Amino acid sequence: MRTVFVIISLFFITNIFAQHKTKNVILLSMDGYRWKELFGGADSALLFNKKYTSQDSSWLMQKYWAADATKRREKLMPFVWSEIAKHGQIYGNRDLGNLVNVKNKYWFSYPGRSETFTGYYDSLVNSNEYPDNPNENVLEFINKQNGYNGKVVTFASWDAVARIINRNRNGMLVNIYGEDVKGPNLTPLQKELNLMQHNMPEVFGQGERLDVMTYEMTKAYLMASHPRVVYIDFGDNDEFAHGSKYDMYLDAAHKADAMIAQLWDYLQQDDFYKDQTTILIFPDHGRGYGDEWTSHGSKIAHANETYLIAIGPDTPALGEVKTKEQIYQDQFAQTIASLLGFHFTANHPVGEPVKTVMAQ
Repeated sequence: MRTVFVIISLFFITNIFAQHKTKNVILLSMDGYRWKELFGGADSALLFNKKYTSQDSSWLMQKYWAADATKRREKLMPFVWSEIAKHGQIYGNRDLGNLVNVKNKYWFSYPGRSETFTGYYDSLVNSNEYPDNPNENVLEFINKQNGYNGKVVTFASWDAVARIINRNRNGMLVNIYGEDVKGPNLTPLQKELNLMQHNMPEVFGQGERLDVMTYEMTKAYLMASHPRVVYIDFGDNDEFAHGSKYDMYLDAAHKADAMIAQLWDYLQQDDFYKDQTTILIFPDHGRGYGDEWTSHGSKIAHANETYLIAIGPDTPALGEVKTKEQIYQDQFAQTIASLLGFHFTANHPVGEPVKTVMAQ
């Protein structure tokens, strides 16, 4: 009987691992991009307000406007609402009672990112100028696992991400604004991109580079080094929103969607990543409604409202999730670890995973 029990146990264990296909994870943070645009497309109250747009109104109408919200969101983010809506999962449509929120009470960038990657709301992390994050994050946890050491990297448009991930403690590659990718075996493309970033306009001032630069440097690194876990941090949406530039905010979302599509196409053509890679997309916080759309923080209503997008070989094709439920951002870290077959432990409590992201 003992032999039979061992055989049965081995069968189930083998079957579980055979079903688990995710070997790599790509994580994309879209700083301050609202759920309202994700699920409803361009907001008419802002799109037709000259205070927030500088582009020709007929051109904006052609690019982003439709009377139907479903068509508007498809025009704004066509890849999300075709490929991911068909083969992945999209959480956070509050009109359907599907709620995603940050758990922290600050509702801005450093605390939001910290909660996401540590799986923990630390009330002491309360400033964008906060020093190196004392809370261990899921990226450094994965970096310690067999087969992942040196294969976990971050490329960020905002320089504060280096402190949030605390590269000084864990020694991981966290490439930020103004920094070249270094190494003895850089490809010609990587060398060219190192030069190019210093020739790009300083649209947002010191500390933040354009997302297109972050994306291209990330993709070049993917092609050259095949990392296993990649965190890409975009900042254009938040910067344009703070600048009251709604047309540019929409353009940033539309371009991000295009870059995600290009990235997914590359992943499906590379044998290292094909059918073995999951992408998760999320913001770090929300924004206000109406004239408060330019702002966020604890005094701005709705700035705690977020979302989660997932697509990968272990993620059931639920599309736009319409069940009434509550998800919190502190669940994302354990979800990331679970996708790779790990249980994330740290020097603090960690939220439970979003179990529906993975096939049970």
